[in-house]
Amino acid sequence: MNRTCDIVLVGIAGYGEIYLNALEEKGYLSWIKGVVDINPERSNYYTKLQEMGIPCFASLELFYQTAAADLAIISSPIHFHAEQTITAMENGSHVLCEKPIAGSVEEVERMRQTRDKTGRFLAIGFNWSFSTSVHLLKEDIQQGLFGKPLRGQSLVLWPRTKHYYQRSNWAGKRLGPKGEPIYDSIANNAASHFLHHLVYVLGKTKEHSAKINTLEVEVYRANPIETFDTCALRAKTDQSVELLYLASHAVNHQIGPNITLECEHATITYEAGEDMRATWEDGTIKSYGDPETEHTHKLDVCIQAALNEETTIPCSIEAAYSHLLSIEQIHHTISTIARFPDHTIKQDPDTQLTYVPPLAETLLSCYQAHRLPSEIDAGWAQKPTTIRIPEQSYPY
Repeated sequence: MNRTCDIVLVGIAGYGEIYLNALEEKGYLSWIKGVVDINPERSNYYTKLQEMGIPCFASLELFYQTAAADLAIISSPIHFHAEQTITAMENGSHVLCEKPIAGSVEEVERMRQTRDKTGRFLAIGFNWSFSTSVHLLKEDIQQGLFGKPLRGQSLVLWPRTKHYYQRSNWAGKRLGPKGEPIYDSIANNAASHFLHHLVYVLGKTKEHSAKINTLEVEVYRANPIETFDTCALRAKTDQSVELLYLASHAVNHQIGPNITLECEHATITYEAGEDMRATWEDGTIKSYGDPETEHTHKLDVCIQAALNEETTIPCSIEAAYSHLLSIEQIHHTISTIARFPDHTIKQDPDTQLTYVPPLAETLLSCYQAHRLPSEIDAGWAQKPTTIRIPEQSYPY
């Protein structure tokens, strides 16, 4: 590179440390012109940033009063994404905003208007959507290499302890202190990548995802949170592809992400730690590599785009919109989250993990059968809620 990319990082604890670690590994830590955090001392990088003379600001507005940045990385709580992204673009920065885009359709429309007015790019940090392996797979799907996509599914069982839900004052929250939509859940945070991925690879262009027309949703909680730690949903896209998403934090062992996409002539599969592969009916296999190995490739893509003043990004609002709209529709439609029966919930006193012992096996069975929990007669399961999303809900 002929010059450096000036960066401002918003949020330096939590996921912000992933960005700091990536920037340090790439030798770009000195490119940071300022960080924004109201409690910067929580970050393991705080002392190093001080030693490097990198200033810390209490707000993004204060940073821009004295400095500028080619790229703003927004790694703050969900309900701050919209305002901070808008502030950054209005002050001349391109933006890499962590997933999800924001909390609501209304916020995203303001972000879109600002993006289009300022000519800055706005990238949304769904990791796989920046990976070479997923882009190659998506190109082959678009070119009809596997025939028509028929149905897909993903399974993500990631245990999360009491600490996970107590790490911040917004974890597991439906709304913020001022009524701002947060909708923090397994489907809108840790495992959101694998709901988004299903619709992203089916998008008609590199920058778009498939539109979801209907949802059948079952959501549950074992932890004392406002939203849900377990999600089972079936979506149908505008191209009549059926997608199943199964995810839970209330389990005592980890599985996934596992993903399957069945097409007319081939099946694409992925299991955690393995390559993504397409297998044809005659046994022919094409490997695409493991997108998890490109976890921070989004950072490379955005730095290069900012340096070259490019504005086309593979995962912007248009690509992330189906996920956002689905999450908003779920919370607007389902006001009460079903709790697992008390007698099924266990707690590990050593790890502080709250879990439902048979849940992992049940969801694995659902994945193998392409069924929702209520369709395999899980004793705790409730009838799914059907949500229809009108075509006019998609402006892009």
